[in-house]
Amino acid sequence: WVSEGAERLHLVDLDGAFEGRPVNQAAIGQIAKNHPELIIQLGGGIRSAEIIEGYLEAGVNYVIIGTKAVDEPEFVGEMCKRFPGHIIVGLDGLHGMVAKNGWKEVTDISVKSLAMLFQSDGIESIVYTDIGKDGMMGGVNLKATKDLAETISVPVIASGGVTDMKDIEALLDADKALDGGISGVITGRAIYEGTLDLAEAIRYTKNN
Repeated sequence: WVSEGAERLHLVDLDGAFEGRPVNQAAIGQIAKNHPELIIQLGGGIRSAEIIEGYLEAGVNYVIIGTKAVDEPEFVGEMCKRFPGHIIVGLDGLHGMVAKNGWKEVTDISVKSLAMLFQSDGIESIVYTDIGKDGMMGGVNLKATKDLAETISVPVIASGGVTDMKDIEALLDADKALDGGISGVITGRAIYEGTLDLAEAIRYTKNN
């Protein structure tokens, strides 16, 4: 991916998300060591200041707080003060409601209301994942992403359902229509399945 032009890497310690603690620190640290030029954002099992500090010292640029942000919203503000410029909130939604604990539990809290709570804390951005779309290769939830970006003042990183260049083009068009607000998009399975050419997508976003 680096050879194809990738400058930023989204990592998830999925084991950590389920365990509630870091599990794959060694692999993550090795990636950061091998590719110091990469901007790395990491989520999964991040539930304490000590964990955040350890990852930042290992070379991770941004940590994504997910379940902990839902359970203890005040934790986000505290971490923004302690590690300014390094905190992203990850909100996973199903039908507009927040999911947590590796998507095992859907709450009665709306994505929008929680996002609005965090925007004054000093977070860098919000990664918004539509879990009904994620990994399904059925297209990104453009409407929900746009609605969220219109509602809050911090950048939104779109995630879930990205399939091909049409999704990239649609998100870029939406960002232009909003005059900013959607700062990026995460793609995973589409690259593995070969339905999205990463190098082409990077070139397109840079040139448009």
